Amino acid sequence: MSSETIANEDIVSWLADNPQVEVLHTAVCDLNGILRGKRIPIDQARRVAENGIRMPLSIVGVDVWGEDIVGNPMVFSSGDTDGICSPTGRGALPINWTTRPSAMIPLWLFEDARTPFLGDPRQALAHVLRRYAEHGLKPVVATELEFYLVDPNPDSAQPPISPYTGKRLDSDAILSLDELEDFGEFFRDVYLQCEQQNVPADTAVAENGIGQFEINLLHTDGLKAADDAVLFKRIVKGVARKHNLVATFMAKPYGARSGNGFHVHFSLNDVSGVNVFDDGTESGSEVMHHAVGGLLAGMAETTLLFAPHFNSYRRLRPDTHAPSAVSWGYENRTTAVRIPGGNPKARRIEHRVSGADANPYLVLAGILGAALVGIEDQIKPPKPFKGRAYSERLPKLPADWASAVNAFEDGGMVPRIFDNALQSMFVACKRQEIAGFASQVTDLEFSAYLEAV
Repeated sequence: MSSETIANEDIVSWLADNPQVEVLHTAVCDLNGILRGKRIPIDQARRVAENGIRMPLSIVGVDVWGEDIVGNPMVFSSGDTDGICSPTGRGALPINWTTRPSAMIPLWLFEDARTPFLGDPRQALAHVLRRYAEHGLKPVVATELEFYLVDPNPDSAQPPISPYTGKRLDSDAILSLDELEDFGEFFRDVYLQCEQQNVPADTAVAENGIGQFEINLLHTDGLKAADDAVLFKRIVKGVARKHNLVATFMAKPYGARSGNGFHVHFSLNDVSGVNVFDDGTESGSEVMHHAVGGLLAGMAETTLLFAPHFNSYRRLRPDTHAPSAVSWGYENRTTAVRIPGGNPKARRIEHRVSGADANPYLVLAGILGAALVGIEDQIKPPKPFKGRAYSERLPKLPADWASAVNAFEDGGMVPRIFDNALQSMFVACKRQEIAGFASQVTDLEFSAYLEAV
């Protein structure tokens, strides 16, 4: 019996051991990192565990508003074909922030019983990881996710009211223990839910923005790391609702304050479990340098994965602790790729481009895929950058959303990482969203131009 079959049997036995669960959801992750699926009767859990559930393959390609993509051949030309959504092996996950006892079964998409649908973001990452396995390598990944807590009542982003003082937060409080304690019950519930869903939440800190926090997730294999990040975002948002708050992973909810980043740390182990980035020195191995070379060579065309939304490009600006140039360096937090110091046995790469609004599966697939191309092609990076990496002489990331879409569509490395189905769906999705935003006149535009022009 396979480990996946055992895990799927665990769904049925877990539900039998938890008869209090009244609501059961099944969900796949779409290109925007949004979970979409169905509510099913509890007595159908065995059928789902053994045979999966049918949903359209196009479900992963809808836009951020949940609308079908106009002209998507997967919708109309093909008759909107169904795929098979099978459990990922994560089991049934308890949910404690809803009004009724609930659980969710994470799924991923197959074209048929055995053929992965590579337009599914989770399947895309799994494909990259299979390529690493062919080289005898296994990525070890840890992530850092930042988010803001905001007041749920105003129409625009406003800092939350402290449960302890009853006053609205009004100042940055980086590394403030008091702010962590003010929201202690919220964090208690987040950590409890993470434990119940096997999400390895580690250190929590108050970040630089008003009501901004960061929680690190411990290192694990690449697929679980992405699963953990997707589930963590849902946990934080769900628990926030329970505490009459809103949690947002928007890249830049406040124009003049720090953005929300999604930093990714990774190393590579060989079949013996040895870190191949370690050569016993601070410099790191030739393999590590080739991985950096691949990341830099593919960074412009993969930026859309790290900054997938209209709001994302408000974050990627100079002197904001977010990168704007294609660069790397040792212990340099102004570069896009940083090599942290410390014990050479723990030598790793930190990728600092992605915002917390991005899809973790696509982020990790893009990072690990570009690094693997660098290793396969033995791409040598330029000299590491020292000092302020917002220099005009450094090559820049795409400056806007449309440019990033074009770079993703035209790039030569993207087809080596992603299947054409995902590439074309993602481009069409983003172009439809661009058109949606372009058709709206903002309050600022109206007030600026109404009588002035």
